[in-house]
Amino acid sequence: MKERFGPAGRAALESILATLRWLGLGLLVGVVTGLAGAAFSKCVGLATEFRLGHTWTLYLLPAAGLIIVFIYRAAGMENDSGTNQIIASVRGGTRPPLRLAPLIFAATALTHLCGGSAGREGAALQIGGALSSGIDDLFHLKEDTSRTMIQCGMAGLFAALFGTPLTAAVFAMEVVSVGIFQYSALFPCMVSALTALRVTQLVGVEAEEFPTLALGPEFGLPVLFQVGALAVLAAMLSIVFCVLMHEAAHLYQKYLPNQYVRVLAGGALVILLTVIEGSGDYNGAGTQTIMLALDAGQAVPWAFALKMLFTAVTLGAGYRGGEIVPTFFVGATFGAAVSPLLGLDPVFGAAVAMIAMFCGVVNCPMASLLLSVELFGGGNILFFGMACAVSYLLSGKFSLYSAQKIAYSKLERKFIDENAH
Repeated sequence: MKERFGPAGRAALESILATLRWLGLGLLVGVVTGLAGAAFSKCVGLATEFRLGHTWTLYLLPAAGLIIVFIYRAAGMENDSGTNQIIASVRGGTRPPLRLAPLIFAATALTHLCGGSAGREGAALQIGGALSSGIDDLFHLKEDTSRTMIQCGMAGLFAALFGTPLTAAVFAMEVVSVGIFQYSALFPCMVSALTALRVTQLVGVEAEEFPTLALGPEFGLPVLFQVGALAVLAAMLSIVFCVLMHEAAHLYQKYLPNQYVRVLAGGALVILLTVIEGSGDYNGAGTQTIMLALDAGQAVPWAFALKMLFTAVTLGAGYRGGEIVPTFFVGATFGAAVSPLLGLDPVFGAAVAMIAMFCGVVNCPMASLLLSVELFGGGNILFFGMACAVSYLLSGKFSLYSAQKIAYSKLERKFIDENAH
């Protein structure tokens, strides 16, 4: 009995110590990322508010681009790959430099101030990863611990901005290598996400709130097929969006190798497109347009295409920000416009397409399903589950993040990338 109790007792003690260690580290990362998330949210919000009240700031976009390129080059990070670098850090064990946090903070604020089409959650992942890496350096943690710390930082900032801690924790774990899920990171990521969200609330910064979705249609095969059809279209659109984002960056680099010239050209293109289009709805994150689609099912039929174009032109040129909110914009407006043709309510269709689109571009079905519950409630979880399953399957190997690895085939139980850890 003693012999068997000895190893079991030691294992129990190790579990307790590991839990206490991750509780402490998760709380620390959560406090730091919560404060940073609150400051970032407030800063971007003020920049957007100022831009909406002073439309002439759009014409400063090329100058803002020059500043962004300059500060990145001055910091020795002219080749920074954004969120891809954070994902690669988790998988490869490298640490993103702490200076990335203030760089992406300032650059994203400038992009929003001057009307670039970008979100902020992608930038938040970078800030969170860099800050947690700084904490990691302070405590000289081991490599495996360092990887989890970066994921905690990602989860903390995501939760601080979006108010979806469960989604944030699972997304930070799921996005790195498709098919590989390191459950050991779940507890620390949850602690970090919940702490960060609470910190932002305590300092008076509220996370983004989306309209509550009323209970959808009664469950049945006809509706399930309609939802499946919408998910198929959203998956195809997610592929188009991913290709457009990557090709825009490739074309800029091919024909305009100088970063300063590239960002000037991109800024000029955004100004030209805005003047031609006229409404200004496609500058910035476009949150109000998302809200209108989700609240009233209203969207211009071509809104999704214009947002994809504006975002690709902006981020491909070297401006900074995120791709997630633009993805929501594309999905919600597409769903609102297309769902009546499939016999679905446009509000319900906007929500379903938004989640399916998100799933398609990030290849994270579990995080996408949890996002639908945290944003819209669990009453329609079966429909969202079907939409996520279809979109994940049909989006193939495409992703917004080139550093993301497809470890397991989406079509069969087959390991396809032994380097995706």
